[in-house]
Formats: sequence, structure tokens, C-alpha cells
Amino acid sequence: MKSLLKVLLLCSAFISPAAFAGEQVIPAWSGVSEELMQTYIVDEGLRQLGYDVAEPVQLNIEVAYVAIGKGDATYYAAYAKPIHDQFVKENGGPDIITTFGTLTPNNLQGYLIDKKTAESTGIKFLEDLKDPEKAKLFDIDGDGKADIYGCDPGWGCERIIEHHLDAYGLRDTVDEKQGGYFAIIPDAVQRIKEGKPTIYYTWTPFWLSSVLVHGRDVVWLNVKKTDLPDGQNASTEISGVGNVGFPMIDLGIAASTKFVNENPSAKKFFELASIPLDDLN
Repeated sequence: MKSLLKVLLLCSAFISPAAFAGEQVIPAWSGVSEELMQTYIVDEGLRQLGYDVAEPVQLNIEVAYVAIGKGDATYYAAYAKPIHDQFVKENGGPDIITTFGTLTPNNLQGYLIDKKTAESTGIKFLEDLKDPEKAKLFDIDGDGKADIYGCDPGWGCERIIEHHLDAYGLRDTVDEKQGGYFAIIPDAVQRIKEGKPTIYYTWTPFWLSSVLVHGRDVVWLNVKKTDLPDGQNASTEISGVGNVGFPMIDLGIAASTKFVNENPSAKKFFELASIPLDDLN
């Protein structure tokens, strides 16, 4: 909170009351409870700067960017660079939506496998699941294929997972298990606690990293080469972890370009606001 107050003090030097007089600021929120903390922090920061901030409007992640592009929302405080960049591009690019990736930078995302199975089978790479016998270990629905607990359509990460299944030749042996991430991921936790082979996608900051701890319960799966969709050319090599197949995420804020251009205090706040990773986890 002290660091937030320092940011607000600095931003107050940029306040121009005429710039936002009578204008209500509308935050977008995906409905994911894990995003509420940073949303409320950003909301409160703007209130302390004098803005009239409405209650967050609940929208699907992809729709949140549409709303900002059309002027129906002002900002989204869970922008994830680069997996949300396609949504920005589809809704007018930087002329319409400005992004700030400074809330919590350099976050991991990727696939994790339960440590017990990794050590007993020698599985280290996603491509190891091309072996039908190894893939069958992770079969949940009885079709003989490995089931990876994936992410929801419209989040952005599902594009990478689905791309990997094609790029690494895994369609015959692997399926992405979808159905509401927050509804299915407790099942993955339970399976690992019961000693059953399990693979899931996740990211940080997220509470799951404190429940299934890397090195104790699970380990990161690697890929043998980077292959990303949408023409992405990002590095997926993580020091001390290996090539996880996903770029690191900079968690930040996506906002209406018109709003940030007309409100220098809000723009400065978006640029400087940050939240410690451990607090978000």
C-alpha cells in the first residue's frame, strides 16, 4: 500500500480536473475471481486520483477488448502480454487500445506434470506424448489419449495449446480438456494428491502455484523447439526451467487510448502501478 500511495502522489502532479470532469470510468472484469484483486487496486488508485469509477463490468476476456475498442469500457486490469495482443490487434491496435505491462512482469505459463510420473517414466518433453503408451497414462475419459487440463476458449492461451497439438504432431495421442478452467482444475489437484498421472496448463500469478509446488509436487514440461501461433516470435526459454513452449507473461492494464491521451494522471498511474507477485499468488 505504501508503494501505491507513492505512485498516487507522483500521479497527482499530472491531474487536470477538466480532463475527466463528469466522466465515469468503467473497468472491465472477466468474471474470474482471481482477477478481482488487481482490478480493485487499480480502481481504488483511480478513485484516489479523483476519478468516478464504476463497479467492474463482467465480460468474457475477448469481449472486454471489444468493449474497450467500442468505448463501452475504459480499461481491463488483467491484460496478459503477449497472449492478449491478438485481441488488441483485432480491436484497432494501439490507436484504439493502449497497453501497460507493468503490474507484474515476467510471469511463467506452461504445462506441468506430476513429479511422480515424470520421475518414473522419464517424461521431460511434451513431444514424449507422441508415444501412445506414455500418452495413455494420462487418459481420463477412456479414449486412450492423454488429457491435458487446458484453458477456456477466448482466453488466448488455448490458441497456443491447440497450435502445439498440431505443430508437435500430437493430435492422435493428446486432447485438450476444456470445460471451465476453474471447474476442472480442482480435479487435477485431486488426481495428483491421489498419485495419478496428470498434466495441466497453468500460469503465474495464480493460487495453484502455492497448492501444487514446483519441485515438490509437479515439474514443468519442456518442448524440444519453440513453435507459436499468430506469427509470434517470442522466446520461450526460461532460465533454470528450460523451454516451456510459452512466452513469459507481463501482466498489466489495457485501456482506451482516447482515455489515456486525455488523462495524463491516469496514464502515469497505469505506467507506474505494480503489485508483488507473491501477493497475487
